[in-house]
Amino acid sequence: MSLYLPKNYKNLLGSVESTEKAIKAVKDMFQTNLSAQLALLRVTAPMIVMTGTGINDDLNSIERPVRFPIKDMNEQQAEVVHSLAKWKRLKLGEMGIQPGRGIYTDMNALRPDEELDNIHSIYVDQWDWERVIRKEDRTLDYLKRTVRRIYEAIKVTENKLYVEFPQIAPMLPDEIYFIHAEELLQRYPGLNAKQRELAIVKEHKAVFIIGIGGQLSDGSIHDGRAADYDDWSTPNGEGPAGFQAGSEAEYKGLNGDILLWNPVLESAFEVSSMGIRVDEEAMRRQLKLRDQEWKADLYFHKRLLAGELPYTIGGGVGQSRLCMFLLRKAHIGEIQSSIWPEEMRRTCAQAGIELV
Repeated sequence: MSLYLPKNYKNLLGSVESTEKAIKAVKDMFQTNLSAQLALLRVTAPMIVMTGTGINDDLNSIERPVRFPIKDMNEQQAEVVHSLAKWKRLKLGEMGIQPGRGIYTDMNALRPDEELDNIHSIYVDQWDWERVIRKEDRTLDYLKRTVRRIYEAIKVTENKLYVEFPQIAPMLPDEIYFIHAEELLQRYPGLNAKQRELAIVKEHKAVFIIGIGGQLSDGSIHDGRAADYDDWSTPNGEGPAGFQAGSEAEYKGLNGDILLWNPVLESAFEVSSMGIRVDEEAMRRQLKLRDQEWKADLYFHKRLLAGELPYTIGGGVGQSRLCMFLLRKAHIGEIQSSIWPEEMRRTCAQAGIELV
């Protein structure tokens, strides 16, 4: 258990009742804004998928899913989703959605291996979204344009929230800053990945870090990513000054994270993980890099490698995370009802942090 207690913390909304009203306002406004920015249709999504199909999100490939047998299906195993990264791509294929349009859904997941702190909970809720693109759209420029649209949806929500709750003043900058994970490493060579995030986000307030999951020049990765959804290995046309296209110096990756400066926690605060998804070539390459070539025989992977699924871009925006940020909360438990250690509950209560 880890916990950060802001000094002189105060609930700007005054009460749990006002907080609940504000949570609803944020959720209603943001999903409307996101849908408009990316031309997304809301769909119903599963909370469980069958084990062994490759449909569930492996996250960093070490987290254990909640798994159980189904009595009426000959004890076949099912598991609670970690996210819907791959399910959405299957759904788009089934629906025959055309390029330029997509879907979003309310995703509810359980991640029992999370280390509980101010921003991590066993219960995860997010707007999972996915949009069909053309093969020629698999570029860094397309990724950046999409990030800007999502950031605009966040900013519009922040400004509308201010109208209803004037005690919460807008603070996001006009533009989001882009930087590759390798460039970030070169800028702060003496810091670890989380320290580098803190430094860059404190300076720019809203940052998109590109290339999450691929190996950097020092042999590390900025943060873990599964091999079979985001494309973190394709050269993206950018690099250090004087780089040659196709050389080892060219940056790789068509994915990344949106991070905002959180003044309550005084930290970099991730609200979204997203990216252009793997095509057939990137899937094969990344499975090999992670020694997971055996996955090529799973249902999802076989269909993708056979060219049966659309090219897509997608990701998730944390619902409780975004509410926490916009409502200036110190703990995600002020937004969502989950399970917390009793010691954490007592400590939070003493600091004026009321967990629901």
